[in-house]
Amino acid sequence: MSQRVFITGLPGFTAQYVAAEFEAQGYEVWGIGQQASALIPRYFQCDLLDIEGLTAAIAAAQPEVVIHLAALAFVGHGSPAEFYAVNVVGTRNLLEAIGLSGAAVAHVVLASSANIYGNSNAGMLAESMPGNPENDYAVSKFAMEKMAYLWRHHFPITVTRPFNYTGIGQSENFLVPKMVRHYVSKVPEIELGNLDVSRDFSDVRDVAQIYRKIAEQPSEFRVLNICSGTTVSLRQILDMATEITGHDLAVTVNPQFVRANEVKSLCGDATLLESCIGPVSRIDFEQTLSWMLANSP
Repeated sequence: MSQRVFITGLPGFTAQYVAAEFEAQGYEVWGIGQQASALIPRYFQCDLLDIEGLTAAIAAAQPEVVIHLAALAFVGHGSPAEFYAVNVVGTRNLLEAIGLSGAAVAHVVLASSANIYGNSNAGMLAESMPGNPENDYAVSKFAMEKMAYLWRHHFPITVTRPFNYTGIGQSENFLVPKMVRHYVSKVPEIELGNLDVSRDFSDVRDVAQIYRKIAEQPSEFRVLNICSGTTVSLRQILDMATEITGHDLAVTVNPQFVRANEVKSLCGDATLLESCIGPVSRIDFEQTLSWMLANSP
């Protein structure tokens, strides 16, 4: 019998790639999401605030691994209270439901965010750096981490702090898909913020592989960055996209998109991650961008 993985937020952007990665390695994928879907096998429509529904879904799946990706993730979302309800209370409900379900779960992987480091840190950010969240989304994720620590004696837990990543299917609320759409549609101009900020970007396919490798290495409670360890600037992305497509996009810097005290460069330190799961062969960002430009609907 194949091992079972239970993924929350299964219809979502990241979860689709994570599910495909586990399936490719022979796992049976189960999961939940808020949307109804008759097309996803072994899927339950369930809200993180419904602890009875969560418990029933996990009891039915009897997974060895749980990957918790469901969250309210868009920083610009208008309701701060929902960040705490979904990201903190919802995660606690999930952990309680795992315990109530009777499933012999060997590892729980919870997605936090590199946003918890805030904007006042610069350079290579390691897991040992203190959290300095600067918006409700980041605070909710940091609170989730602290809450999850209380469950460390119940089952092995890894908290991940993903830095930026992108790929086909990501919402245009995010920067790179927004830029890709402008290039594919050959829109004459685009409004952006500071072009010289650099960020750590990964390919979502690499991120999916990392989640699977983390899940296969249970341990005591730990926190791991998911990052590439390299940065690319907004200006470099524009140059790459122009070269790939031949479309020259005029850029207007909108002061509203420039954050106060914005850090010029934010890069994750992948040392601890790779000490836990081994070296990760990474897709170069230009390849990721070419893939997105070639396959954007």
